[in-house]
Amino acid sequence: MPVWYNKQTAERGLDRMTAKYLELVQTLRQALPEQYARGELRLPCEQELAAQYHVSRQTVRQALAVLEQDGLIEKRRGSGSYLRPAAGTQNRRIAVIATSLSDYIFPSLLKDIQSCLAAQGFSVEIHATENSVRREHEILQQLLLDPPAGILAEGCKTALPNPNAELYRELQKRRFPLVFLHGAYHELPDAVCVGDDNYGGGYLLAEHLIRNGHQKIAGIFKSDDAQGPERYHGVACAMRDAGLFPLDENILWFSSFQRRQLVELQDETMLQLFLTQQLGGCTAVVCYNDEIAFHLIRTLLRAGKSVPGDIAVVSFDNSYYSTFGPVGITSAGHEPHAMGRAAADALLSQLRRQLCPSVRLPWTLYPRQSG
Repeated sequence: MPVWYNKQTAERGLDRMTAKYLELVQTLRQALPEQYARGELRLPCEQELAAQYHVSRQTVRQALAVLEQDGLIEKRRGSGSYLRPAAGTQNRRIAVIATSLSDYIFPSLLKDIQSCLAAQGFSVEIHATENSVRREHEILQQLLLDPPAGILAEGCKTALPNPNAELYRELQKRRFPLVFLHGAYHELPDAVCVGDDNYGGGYLLAEHLIRNGHQKIAGIFKSDDAQGPERYHGVACAMRDAGLFPLDENILWFSSFQRRQLVELQDETMLQLFLTQQLGGCTAVVCYNDEIAFHLIRTLLRAGKSVPGDIAVVSFDNSYYSTFGPVGITSAGHEPHAMGRAAADALLSQLRRQLCPSVRLPWTLYPRQSG
């Protein structure tokens, strides 16, 4: 035995080596879920890990062996080490904030989002604000305390100033993956939003009516969500460009509260007053969405009007509302599954720390009987 050998010194050195690789195991365990959330399944090579954590390659090799034994990684000959799904189980939740679970377009949208995210190992939890700013505040506070991997948020009353903007800014400050659906707040100009080309859709529908000979066109639009003013803007500009400027008295603006009265309580007073007080001599109406168009057509028919003989009706979404009513509704829509997939893809890009611009989906016209 060499004269410099000392058993006690050797044991202390062995303890330090053991402590180092166990410390590295713990460090990597904490880092793996975030790496998994970003979609980075391949670990850096042993040499890169050694340099990153200032340890020897032997220490890295020992730590990786423990992670492999625990089922968190798998080693592939000639390729390196890769994360297994178990590595990301600590935080694989995506929170989806919706304005209403009863909204007619939400179930199919959610199904598409869940399908895309599930393919990448994520689960989805749903939070409904019912378009209440107070409820949105409560949900955001809860998510800040127990953050998921990312958030898809359908904002509340996005056409109005929002007191919850500070909470969203806090999420942005933490570099939290966040994507807005349909509309973002004016207070968050740099937020990523996956929505519709609402101006283009309004222009498309009005242009269609003008080509069909309509010169006086009315409109029904939602006042407190960003989509309403944007769709009105497209309609108004198409009429202006045709020399047929719309009249303010022919435009009905309705709120989230009035929508609830109409859809949930079947109170059609708002539409009845529109027919008697605002429609005037108009021969066509552009509606905010298929839901409103469906109820308007029903109100028109009950008032003895024919559609499209007396009044043509067009709208947005190309949903089931446009086909199952007494009159098929001409509607602007997207390619099937486009919105859900675009929203999920945008969030996945953020999770991977990739550049992610906002998206405006174009509309396609689906002509039917109503106009």
